[in-house]
Amino acid sequence: MADTVQTTSAKASRTRTAGGRTRRKQADLPANSGERFLITDVTPEVDAGRYPAKRVVGDWLEVFADIVCDGHVQMAAQLRYREVGAADWQIAPMQFWDNDRWTGRCHLTRNTRYEYTIDAWVDEFATWRRDTLKKLAAGQDVAVDVAEGMAMVEAAGATAEGADRLALSDLQGRVAPLDVAGRAEALLGDATAEVMGRAGARLGLTSYWRTLEVVVDAPQARFAAWYEMFWRSQGTDPDRGATIDECIDRLGYIRDLGFDVVYLVPIHPIGRTNRKGKNNTLRAGPDDPGSPYAIGSEDGGHTAVNPEWGTLADFRRFVRAAADHGLAVALDFAIQCSPDHPWIKQHKDWFRWRPDGSIKFAENPPKKYEDIVNVEFYHPHGDEPIEPLWRELRDVVLFWVEQGVKIFRVDNPHTKSLSFWQWMIRDVQDKHPDTIFLSEAFTRPKLMKGLAKIGFTQSYSYFTWRTGKAELTDYLVELTQGPARDYMRANFFTNTPDINPVILQIGGRPAFLQRIVLAATLSSVYGIYNGYELCEGTPVPGKEEYLNSEKYQYKVWDWDRPGNIKDWVRRLNQIRRENPALHAYDNLKFFNIWNDNLLLYGKMTENRSNNILVAVNLDPFSAHEASFELPLWELGLPDWASVEMEDLFSGNKFTWTGKQQHVWIDNKQPAFVWRMTPL
Repeated sequence: MADTVQTTSAKASRTRTAGGRTRRKQADLPANSGERFLITDVTPEVDAGRYPAKRVVGDWLEVFADIVCDGHVQMAAQLRYREVGAADWQIAPMQFWDNDRWTGRCHLTRNTRYEYTIDAWVDEFATWRRDTLKKLAAGQDVAVDVAEGMAMVEAAGATAEGADRLALSDLQGRVAPLDVAGRAEALLGDATAEVMGRAGARLGLTSYWRTLEVVVDAPQARFAAWYEMFWRSQGTDPDRGATIDECIDRLGYIRDLGFDVVYLVPIHPIGRTNRKGKNNTLRAGPDDPGSPYAIGSEDGGHTAVNPEWGTLADFRRFVRAAADHGLAVALDFAIQCSPDHPWIKQHKDWFRWRPDGSIKFAENPPKKYEDIVNVEFYHPHGDEPIEPLWRELRDVVLFWVEQGVKIFRVDNPHTKSLSFWQWMIRDVQDKHPDTIFLSEAFTRPKLMKGLAKIGFTQSYSYFTWRTGKAELTDYLVELTQGPARDYMRANFFTNTPDINPVILQIGGRPAFLQRIVLAATLSSVYGIYNGYELCEGTPVPGKEEYLNSEKYQYKVWDWDRPGNIKDWVRRLNQIRRENPALHAYDNLKFFNIWNDNLLLYGKMTENRSNNILVAVNLDPFSAHEASFELPLWELGLPDWASVEMEDLFSGNKFTWTGKQQHVWIDNKQPAFVWRMTPL
């Protein structure tokens, strides 16, 4: 009787056998018919591999996947990885984790991009070894099985190379004179299994159908403390802006507070047309300096330095002086122009002109920004990029990189072309992989995450407005434990020149103490805008804006004014530097504390050599107390164990015994940061 071949084709036609019976015509087998494995649910994998994951130099990339195969065979899998552009792959074995979940990891040692994928196969020798050991344990005859094992060793020896070839040749010579029992013992040994794991046949070898990518950033991309310097307010004369030399004199102060990055608002010439006056009034006086975000004048545009501040040579001195203090310089990259910007005359097609011949000012109805205009990324009524503009903007970034700047805070990226950012960031980082881009996008959640996916190294977030226990907990779990952990690093700014949060307006000094602890310990990268350390929160009534903002006027600060929290900031940044657990981003865990005004959370290194526990009073008006669970289980300790606790603000040490503890937190010193050490 003729055999019948079953296929997956729904259109297989019928034909007649010699005996007159009908059978289905054999259809072509699918191209992947030799693949015996399903490799699914790979992590990290951002949007089906469309975007890269993010890590920093020195990280271990841990990859997980569900791997299943037909039959009862022994499977094996490996993680295959290499630097993008490299010819040869490196291999890391994968191990069974649980419930058909496998994991493998590789060490990311360079600031570059890596690609990775997964291979799985049937380990024929491991399957034979497992089954033969079971038969021996049951007292069965294994003579034929031993012969099968020897055949596998001989086949592997014929194709193996180097040390494995020698080892298998030696094995064959040693077992040749032995009886069945002796051969079985040699073949079933761990040493043989190890060599055959590398050299044996790989049946049904299947590779994951995608090659994935991970961007490996410089360590400063994940761990840093930013200080936003409004450069023209660093001097002592209220009738003029500070010079670069006066700003250089301020660098020691910033480093003494423990910051790593000094971030400058736009340093470029400021236009005069429609210049804004004090408190954002529509008419500026003759001596009003205008907003630094109205970029461009007869003195130049995005590659020029405001002559009131200094020259390009002076700026290079500033960068060198910052480096001498251990500070990196970050620049504000704002893609917007004053009506006086040179580009408007040189490249009229980069802007939108109205039917009456006037240029279209920036607006977010009903708000209008009469002192700036936006560039157009695409030709009118189409989606064709204005390529000269794209290249010019890319070259602006590269220009400042040449001056020693490797960090850019990008203003309002969500109002610009997403494709531009994806192209520009990749192009710059291909040339300078240690360049960092911070997305200043207080926008819709998915758009904020989308900007992170397409390439931004760090992201602004909603932390500035999260003040309650539940919303802080939910949001931080989303950022650090959900899918976003693989592509979005939130830089927690306590405030900005544009945002004076309500809690800082009404909460006084306790709110400033509380919020900086939250920012600096919930995230591994955070920032403050100058004046925060002075507890400056005077608002425009009814708005989240600063009264008499230095965005529109000259200002002189008393950097030692009473009520400042400089000592608190200095000690907090020292605590961050000294405790590696606070250098990581996604190791955050929240713990039970039975009071909605108190938040308890911790960070620990993977090997538990450094363990930090933080308790914060979220109420700036009152003291609170509560019982809580000391997370002894995270240290592998029983509920009755004892640990040494060190209060890292005061330096006091004491012992706590047992999981149940109690704490009282004054609103005047609204946070404890403890280091836990098992006894």
